Amino acid sequence: MCWNVVCVCVCARMQARGVNLSCVRSCVVVAEERPRLALSQSFSKLFKDLGLSPRAVSTAFGSRVNLAICLQGTAGPDPSTVYVDMKSLRHDRVRLVEKGAPQSLPLMESGTILPGVRVIIVNPETRGPLGDSHLGEIWVSSPHSASGYYTIYGEESLQADHFNTRLSFGETHTLWARTGYLGFVRRTELLDASGDRHDALFVVGSLDETLELRGLRYHPIDIETSVSRAHRSIAESAVFTWTNLLVVVSELAGSEQEALDLVPLVTNVVLEEHHLIVGVVVIVDPGVIPINSRGEKQRMHLRDSFLADQLDPIYVAYNM
Repeated sequence: MCWNVVCVCVCARMQARGVNLSCVRSCVVVAEERPRLALSQSFSKLFKDLGLSPRAVSTAFGSRVNLAICLQGTAGPDPSTVYVDMKSLRHDRVRLVEKGAPQSLPLMESGTILPGVRVIIVNPETRGPLGDSHLGEIWVSSPHSASGYYTIYGEESLQADHFNTRLSFGETHTLWARTGYLGFVRRTELLDASGDRHDALFVVGSLDETLELRGLRYHPIDIETSVSRAHRSIAESAVFTWTNLLVVVSELAGSEQEALDLVPLVTNVVLEEHHLIVGVVVIVDPGVIPINSRGEKQRMHLRDSFLADQLDPIYVAYNM
């Protein structure tokens, strides 16, 4: 909601100044996360009155180890969207289903893998390559991959693990960089400008932020999306775990009298859509959930503030 308000204000100011975006041929959304179809569509809709063509808005994916891994671009076809079974995804399996199928999750491609860039999907624990039906960590090999972080602590072993690592079997001579993100590669049915099908990269989420609950892997953005749909007064939400309990923090955009009403709505939607029991529901004021300069939620900082009792919540409900 906050992002939407900012964009509306910016759009209104640009409109007042007579700005025309019809000449913009490419507007690339560079993200270190899963591309959100609804977010891209909302962005295009907001700036439509300024002449921005929806075809000009495209997605890209980069990470700290490599800033340019894939790009959708405007010359190619519209980004493809696949629907995967959420139950299989929790087992690190990728099973495509039809649109509208129960427990289906839409995933939009991050773009076509750029020339000179090699991508492989790897089991982050065994460091072995995975097949097409598995979800794994995205590793990249490219001449423009970063060589390391600048650090004063001398953690050379950590740098080597991220920037110059090798497969445990298979193509062991190639050096790879670990992005820290889970995803999979699929050959799309859409044709590019040359008339060929292209391999598209689908990013699911950050490996470090996944939630391990009941032996299954959950991605925070999926639970947060469900929570945000539970009530119109929920402006934003974030989830994390605490002593094997799922904690949901929701920002209340309405009256404080609504805080108590949100608790059963939040717990019910998480139980119905993800089969998880929420251990703690925290209702806070807008702006409490920390966001970095790239617009990413800082869930671990939020967790630290929760443990230090620094959130100043409106209401807290425990279901322990």
